Amino acid sequence: MRCMAKCLMWTCLMVLFSGLAGAQTRPLSVMDIFNLEVAVDPQLSPDGTRIVYVRQFCDIMTDQRKSNLWMVNFDGTEHHALTSGNFNDSAPRWSPDGKSLLFQSNRDGSPQLYCYRTEDRQMAKLTSLTAAPSGANWSPDGKWISFTMLVPEAPPAIIKMPPPPEGAKWADPAKVTDRLVYRFNGLGYLKPGYAQVFVVPAEGGTPRQVTQGKFHHGAPFNASDAVWTPDGKYLILAANRGENAEFDFIDTNIYEFSVADGKVRALTTRKGPERSPAVSPDGKMIAFVGFEDRYQSYQETKLSVMDREGGNQRVISAKWDRDVEAPQWAPDGSGIYFLSDSEGNTGLYFITLDGTVKKLLGNVGSGLGAPQGSVSFAKNGAFAITLCHPHRPGDIAVGTVAKPATQFLTAINDDVLSDRKLGQVEEIWYESAKDKRKIQGWIIKPPDFDPAKKYPLILEIHGGPFANYGDRFDVEKQLMAAAGYVVLYTNPRGSTSYGEEFSALIHHAYPGDDFYDLNSGVDAVIAKGYVDPEQLYVTGGSGGGVLTCWMIGRSNRFRAAVSNYPVINWTSFVLTSDIGNFTHNRWFPGLPWEHEQNYASRSLLSVVKNVKTPTMVMCGEEDYRTPISEAEQYYQALKLLGVESVLVRVPNEPHGIRVRPSHHISKILHVIGWFDQHRKAEKK
Repeated sequence: MRCMAKCLMWTCLMVLFSGLAGAQTRPLSVMDIFNLEVAVDPQLSPDGTRIVYVRQFCDIMTDQRKSNLWMVNFDGTEHHALTSGNFNDSAPRWSPDGKSLLFQSNRDGSPQLYCYRTEDRQMAKLTSLTAAPSGANWSPDGKWISFTMLVPEAPPAIIKMPPPPEGAKWADPAKVTDRLVYRFNGLGYLKPGYAQVFVVPAEGGTPRQVTQGKFHHGAPFNASDAVWTPDGKYLILAANRGENAEFDFIDTNIYEFSVADGKVRALTTRKGPERSPAVSPDGKMIAFVGFEDRYQSYQETKLSVMDREGGNQRVISAKWDRDVEAPQWAPDGSGIYFLSDSEGNTGLYFITLDGTVKKLLGNVGSGLGAPQGSVSFAKNGAFAITLCHPHRPGDIAVGTVAKPATQFLTAINDDVLSDRKLGQVEEIWYESAKDKRKIQGWIIKPPDFDPAKKYPLILEIHGGPFANYGDRFDVEKQLMAAAGYVVLYTNPRGSTSYGEEFSALIHHAYPGDDFYDLNSGVDAVIAKGYVDPEQLYVTGGSGGGVLTCWMIGRSNRFRAAVSNYPVINWTSFVLTSDIGNFTHNRWFPGLPWEHEQNYASRSLLSVVKNVKTPTMVMCGEEDYRTPISEAEQYYQALKLLGVESVLVRVPNEPHGIRVRPSHHISKILHVIGWFDQHRKAEKK
């Protein structure tokens, strides 16, 4: 409903805000989290004239995140909502003839597939599935739709309970599992069964299962959707169909499945993750990303191509020392477009088959915690993309391959930000005290920054640890700056977007020398003269929570700390996390009981005895990536040592604490509130 209201008032708001431009009378508020929206997943029509995209918003009355579909012409005209209401409409996909839109929605109470006909503006429900679909795609002739769905299996049974007496109410039965991965972050405890690929007639009907076997052919363990070959006879997808798939779930390969009879054939056999297959327009080649697994903590994702039948496999991005994601063939088959992070900036690139890389534009992204930005192309060389800047959350922009310079089509947060004064963002490079390596970071200053004053500083550390901060809009850090803090966020060793050698510096050595990179960043900002060295604070989430504890375990320079959903004990992490089957032999040299000293030396319990810093530990109660038992261990250790500390548990929240908008607000307020509570009284 909020999106419809914004559509009806669009013209009036533009007039109003043109008068307010530059006024920006007040700083950002935590309640603005309910007002800020996110534009994601732009899909350009086959003829390049229209874009449909997903517009995510928050409903303040139900405290939930919702999404609707919006459409805008390539020239920016006729911007309007296609769907409305407090539903989750997502994943729009154009039919090959451009007359229909396939999308997923829960508007009937459960996730189903729907079709919107653009000519008569009619919507039809296509499925009545018993489980949520994902990864839906049209066949090239528009007659079929492929999708992935869980096919349930009966759980293992060891006993047979006696029946309760008539009218009796007994407790829920015990739940038995024999799976290695039995719960997953964001999904909770997994239902028995396997994700399989189906096809259904485009006009609706009975789905037919294409893939078979006790293997997952989709989420949560495989990141790639099934794609059709141009002749419509086969589906190409990445899956782990090995004998020990559960024990090494990233070891996926590219497979061909016959749509007619489900016959399967492996196209790759390399050890390691092969995913994101993309078939060339003429159907003669397949591009995909991955690497040959060396069991390293981090390896760069490379782009490969092969003949349609699996022969002549070769890496073509070997000279590009960055990760490659989301490959898409050029319409003429001359090369491949892809997304890649370099020095904290996500860019759109083009690579020819001989390995020549050209950057088309930067600042690709959606901001506000949304996934990496996305792009779609039309046959005429036009593209639609999400772009994001430090002072502008993601919007939809368009361009052409011939002229990559883009034009914004949307400004979905101008109604909120036109009268908000944001903190200015400044890039910084400095040397690490460890080895003089150049480290990149960013500083956000309070909105009414006065260089003559001395400000408190928050060091904010990213998670991953193989991830990066960059020149993107970040609402959490802007709210910290609005509360009167200078905020520093950097990319210490181990961060991505600086090449494989830099990321691999923490192989089997995390946490470690990243301490010097972070500490040197604090020194570099203090040297600028506007930070009070007695007013330093540190926080971070996940891997940033790890490094927060590492910092206060090795230095007493911080007045207070907040560690969000950290890992504290690597042994218990491997044995309780949903990714222990991946981390035990890559982040570590092997199983905990075989390498006790390695695990113990990197545990945050190894330095907890040094901690004097007042510390808050926060975690979601349904976090299965860094389970809450990790936070509880650290809190208990601090209490036993007599260190001032509090534990914050957030109910029904997985990793990240942002499913419910009010919980996201609570998380931010707890961080700022803890630091405010320990701020040194200002001199009068």
